[in-house]
Amino acid sequence: MKQKPRLSFWQIWNMSFGFLGIQFGFALQNANVSRIFETLGANVEDIPILWIAAPVTGLIIQPIIGHMSDNTWNKFGRRRPYFLVGAILASIALLIMPNSPALWVAAGMLWIMDASINISMEPFRAFVGDMLPSEQRTKGFAMQSFFIGTGAVIASALPYIMTNWLNIANTAPDGQIPPSVKFSFYIGGAIFLIAVLWTVIRTKEYSPEEIKEFQEEHKEQLKIQNEQDEILPANRFLKSSIFWIIGGAILAFLVFYFKMEAELYILGFGLIVYGLVQVITGSLIISGKDKNGFVEVINDLFKMPTTMKQLAIVQFFSWFALFAMWIYTTAAVTSHIYGTSDSSCELYNEGANWVGILFAVYNGFAAIVAFLLPVLAKYTNRKITHLIALIAGGLGLISIYFFNDPNMLIISMVGVGLAWASILAMPYAILTGSLPQHKLGIYMGIFNFFIVIPQILAASILGFFVRNIAGGHAIYALILGGVSMILAGFLTLLVKDVDDPNQ
Repeated sequence: MKQKPRLSFWQIWNMSFGFLGIQFGFALQNANVSRIFETLGANVEDIPILWIAAPVTGLIIQPIIGHMSDNTWNKFGRRRPYFLVGAILASIALLIMPNSPALWVAAGMLWIMDASINISMEPFRAFVGDMLPSEQRTKGFAMQSFFIGTGAVIASALPYIMTNWLNIANTAPDGQIPPSVKFSFYIGGAIFLIAVLWTVIRTKEYSPEEIKEFQEEHKEQLKIQNEQDEILPANRFLKSSIFWIIGGAILAFLVFYFKMEAELYILGFGLIVYGLVQVITGSLIISGKDKNGFVEVINDLFKMPTTMKQLAIVQFFSWFALFAMWIYTTAAVTSHIYGTSDSSCELYNEGANWVGILFAVYNGFAAIVAFLLPVLAKYTNRKITHLIALIAGGLGLISIYFFNDPNMLIISMVGVGLAWASILAMPYAILTGSLPQHKLGIYMGIFNFFIVIPQILAASILGFFVRNIAGGHAIYALILGGVSMILAGFLTLLVKDVDDPNQ
């Protein structure tokens, strides 16, 4: 039986290096977009709805790119063409974003930038499954975590570095983005492209013929592949669609009737759209037009392996917490600890820069502990490792409420960093072994649904929560995120890890 060869440390390094650039762009987005929105006139309660572009983009783009990359092979390879196209587009978006003249332009650029990042990011996840044997996959995803952490450390700290080391202005006239932020985005665009080019040039992918040779004697894998390729009957999609549509319509009506927050319409319309997607899928199957990517994605969604369904719940609560943190840390730290919400004053921008440093701390710690996670998993298992990390992250978010000294928040970020390192590695290492190998791309894209859906939910309800329940205090959104992350940790214990020798 022909096995995938084990790759050397430097081969895994080269195939993962592009994530340094991807995370550079992603970290600049996470640490600075809320700041850009507030500078351009957004109210703190309205920030979540402006962020909705990012998760919606991922929801649409990643399964499409996954399906396309599963079925691509040309002189540039299978996944590498998508790495490169996404990097070029994202680099351009990073140059334009901080020059947005109005709030609506910035919101639109966030949409474009996130779509471009997703084009590069999704195939990188499938790349590990393509290239590495099962015993090296945890190490492969840990390497990605290392580069994610390293890239994010530098990117998150760039505005602070520009201001305090290079004396570049950190303030600007009302309604304008400070030069320190602009130059950070310019540097990020260049690094994104260079890092992805490194992986594209230095890594050779296995051809479809070679991948088939690795699989052909795995009878169980072939059985899974044949079962996965079968299209479900149309009534499987049609019978439940009406309940999703009616449920969404009722929710939208209640939001209208009780004059609730407008962003809650997103939930209602989302349910309606999901129901309509099922109707379209069932109709295409009935008409014999089921040989297309749309039907395949929805069919695979309904046929998710058990491990993936269990991990989906863990991901939901983990990423709800992360999105709460990315949206509200700047507002929470500047108001709760620095005592100001005036985005034009020096104290606010000092606090916003410190948030960049805090994000650099959690990403830096994630990079440091990334290679320790496989060791901990070896002596326990991957589920226990993930449980420990998520509890540490949840406690880290909650602890922000109790600190008055900004320097003490570094302790909070150490816990978040441990969780972040594990979130970027363990779920994917557990998932990959349960998936049919010929559908790694599409299933990695579908798995992104359970990163995106909690982000959409967060964007829909966190503004309502902060405004009407938390009395306008953003710090309580971070506490809610911490509780959600701890819950995710305990739910990890229910996951079936079929590929872990320590299970």
